[in-house]
Amino acid sequence: MTIADRWLLPDGMDEVLPPQASRMEELRRTLLDLYYCWGYDLVMPPPVEFLASLLTGTGTDLDLQTFKLTDQLTGRMMGATADVTPQVARMDAHSMRHQGPVRLCYCTNVLRAQADQNQGGRSPVQVGVELFGHAGLEADGEIIHLAISSLTAAGADEIHLALGHIGIYRSLVEEAGLDDDQEAAIFDALALKSPGMLAEHVDANVNDPALAGMLKALVDLHGDISILDQARQLFAGAPPSVKAALDELKALYEGIRARYDVALYLDLAELRGYQYHTGMMFAAYAPGYGQPLAKGGRYDDTGRAFGRARPATGFSMDLKQLASLAPAAAAKGAIWAPAQEDEALHQAIAVLRERGERVIQALPGQDTGPAAHSCDRHLELIDGRWQPTTLADETRA
Repeated sequence: MTIADRWLLPDGMDEVLPPQASRMEELRRTLLDLYYCWGYDLVMPPPVEFLASLLTGTGTDLDLQTFKLTDQLTGRMMGATADVTPQVARMDAHSMRHQGPVRLCYCTNVLRAQADQNQGGRSPVQVGVELFGHAGLEADGEIIHLAISSLTAAGADEIHLALGHIGIYRSLVEEAGLDDDQEAAIFDALALKSPGMLAEHVDANVNDPALAGMLKALVDLHGDISILDQARQLFAGAPPSVKAALDELKALYEGIRARYDVALYLDLAELRGYQYHTGMMFAAYAPGYGQPLAKGGRYDDTGRAFGRARPATGFSMDLKQLASLAPAAAAKGAIWAPAQEDEALHQAIAVLRERGERVIQALPGQDTGPAAHSCDRHLELIDGRWQPTTLADETRA
């Protein structure tokens, strides 16, 4: 192993350096202040939990993404947080147990065993909100509106929003009475958007011709709001839950269109998070990004395993991705202070720092000057007082 190899980071892990780190911190504060204004309270989940609670109700996807380790104190298996949402659901169901709607937000590092194909690397800084205790469309609408507001605050000029509803597919496969293997084959074909593969598996496993036609039609039901009218005709004989899901999508679509200037897209075969979501789902995109910058939806009853089943809806984002939407603002100039022991100088520095100024005091023997530290002013003793003055170009070096 060479010396350079010792300092290589694992695949999917990255470090954040200036000025991007400052941009991320600025954006973190902006988003948390935004959520506070909407009534969301900040929570800070632990970085590891016992697997029994960390993976409850999340399906196999999160299990595969979770780094596992043994607790040296108890011998029990623990997992590093790969997705904060289940932890927040546990807090609502077990730790807080408040009545009525509860709004929570978070911003924390997570760790993933594999790179998430939807959200990039293995060490995102996950930021998001969750709304518990309300099953109505009003809660889903609030979550979508807040996601759009978050992207706008991060600097997204053009937002593309894809809407779906997992209840449509779920209701159809339940009506078909498929076993796990049969459903998995149809699921994979839909996820690949392959009409041929889908038709092959549906024809082989679904005996009801009408139901088979509905499942095969799903792959083509994507586009603008007109596809909902097509879906109503195609799903005329579907279970009532399918019609209810179409009604929900229409209401959400119209509500978003009335308030925001975003490009809206419907996809009734979107199955992202199938094991996790129970109702409407959405993903938000911006030009130049091949993966969603925000994704979320409804995931009712996740808290059932903790003794309290509650309606739930929310969304999450990667702060690292968001911070790349807009370039970091030009660094505010700093003030250079000389390296000398002078009580009046120290007092002047303290006053400036209390005002929010960035003051960098040289250290004895330092061989770099103001330019190396992005200083545009310096403290100068004028008439017995230390005062900041603009640095001449020739003295900045």
